[in-house]
Amino acid sequence: MPLFADVKDRPVLVVGGGDVAARKIAFLRRAGARVLVVTKHLEPSLQELVDEQKIHLLADAFDEAQLDSVFLVIAATDDAEVNRRVFDAANARHRLVNVVDDQPLCSFIFPSIVDRSPLLVAISSGGNAPVLARLLREKIEALLPANLGRMAEVAGRWRTRIKAFRKTTDERRRFWESAFRGRFASLMAAGKEQAAEQVLADELAKPGSSTGEIILVGAGPGDAGLLTLRGLQVIQQADVVFYDHLVTDSVLELVRRDAQLISVGKRAGSHLVAQHDTNRLLVEAAQAGKTVVRLKGGDPFIFGRGGEELQAAAAAGIPFQVVPGVTAASGATAYAGIPLTHRDYAQSATFVTGHYKADSAPFDWSQLAQSRQTLAIYMGTMKAAEIGEQLIAHGREANTPVAVISRGTRADQQVRTGTLQQLEELAKDAPMPALLVVGEVVQLHHELAWFQHTTGPEAFDASVVNLA
Repeated sequence: MPLFADVKDRPVLVVGGGDVAARKIAFLRRAGARVLVVTKHLEPSLQELVDEQKIHLLADAFDEAQLDSVFLVIAATDDAEVNRRVFDAANARHRLVNVVDDQPLCSFIFPSIVDRSPLLVAISSGGNAPVLARLLREKIEALLPANLGRMAEVAGRWRTRIKAFRKTTDERRRFWESAFRGRFASLMAAGKEQAAEQVLADELAKPGSSTGEIILVGAGPGDAGLLTLRGLQVIQQADVVFYDHLVTDSVLELVRRDAQLISVGKRAGSHLVAQHDTNRLLVEAAQAGKTVVRLKGGDPFIFGRGGEELQAAAAAGIPFQVVPGVTAASGATAYAGIPLTHRDYAQSATFVTGHYKADSAPFDWSQLAQSRQTLAIYMGTMKAAEIGEQLIAHGREANTPVAVISRGTRADQQVRTGTLQQLEELAKDAPMPALLVVGEVVQLHHELAWFQHTTGPEAFDASVVNLA
């Protein structure tokens, strides 16, 4: 039966003074227990605690009478006979006892703990699979923000006030569900405690008046495993998620189940939703008090128009946050085994978009054509011929290695390699989305490629194909 025991200022007996005992004592001290130790030999860290009077050395040998005035008992010696005596004596006195790493001699066990005090999560396998419990704890650790404990403390201070304004249990439940998923939680995560408490006060004074917020989240280049921890936490709190076509199904499956999903994707040559309409939809949803996530492939501030969308939010007075993502240039090249920089080949990397406004300034081709740098070109397949011609015309060697990485980091990733003079052919009919990479580092693909393609044609290598 799972229980949480309050051991603060209560005496707990630990029999043993080695490394295992030290780990248990550290756990007990964090919980505020008054630790009594029985052992002949103390390991150095425990001796320091005794010297500092932070724990008490009761005796050098175990005696059953030591159990008469303690709350819990832990046996952590390497002597099976002593451990058995502790267990039998504790049972006879109806004291809860734990013999470390000996599940049959335990009337209580220590679970794996996720500590967000005062919020605690305990995972136990009943002593059958402690390693599995630890692995599950690690997964839960990753899901729970570090600020949860502080948020729980603030909520505790407000409980009485909330009860005065929200008379029924159902009303209070809805209030806190909204708070823990909304602006209150976001402000607490940002360390703005005073502003967070003001949100609670405003909602109490005028229910439904609170404005929502917009959170811009980078979903990474495709592999759901590249979604950041903060990104995962945010999409599981969203009321509505606006996403583009670069966000993969595996990422969308991580969104909170009851969140509304709205596609506002754009593809080359077509716009499902115009940018100004997307801006309007984001603002309207936030003005309705919702937690709005704008989920964008890669990083939202790298060729993702994220800045434009947040300008619209700022103009409307909507609070917003940004959660960066792994951009395609770093994610796709890493999965293709192409380092963006390398001491022998490239001392810099430049990110360029091949898709730009008609009235924008042309590229500085002479700058882009400089040697010993890597070019990562987003959305460049339709202009691959022009890109190749201009780079060669401005001084880049025609035999400079290039790669076209299609659907990078995904199960159907393809990598086509060749030379700059072959770039147009390499990019022709390449599956989208695709990233063009120009630079000597591309030749390392054949040595460093590690990610296995599971579908699609074999990797296309123009360096061994006669394209003439």
